[in-house]
Amino acid sequence: APWMRSLLATPIQGRKTTMSKAIAKLTDVEHAYAVVWIDHLTAKIFPMGRTGMGEVVVHAHPSSTHLHHKANVIGSGRVREDKSFLPTVAESLRFCREILIIGPGTEKGALLQYLQENRKDLTATQLHGEASDHPTDREIIAFGRRRFGLD
Repeated sequence: APWMRSLLATPIQGRKTTMSKAIAKLTDVEHAYAVVWIDHLTAKIFPMGRTGMGEVVVHAHPSSTHLHHKANVIGSGRVREDKSFLPTVAESLRFCREILIIGPGTEKGALLQYLQENRKDLTATQLHGEASDHPTDREIIAFGRRRFGLD
């Protein structure tokens, strides 16, 4: 859906998106949920509700795809983060009223904290974070549908 895309957000190739312009209607927005699988390079966002679902992928653009640089190099050893990554993910979630964030590592916690600080319209009961390895897209969607009672 065009209203969900930003400059860094792109739809997953080869997928049919069932979410339509009707999502912007108040009745649909009131039932909007999202599951986000996130790591340090990618966020897969699956907005869903009673009227359908969609998907968006947001890519980070760090200075390197590796988390750590070579030994014996001055610095912290960590690659600089892409400062626009979390704001871009949050922008893609702007119409969602309940959000489940899953994924490996610490990026899910960083997104959860970012949303708590920047989305004052969401309460602690509307933001959920859970550890997850690398599930398939179908597993992510099924997990969200179960979590939000959409089955």
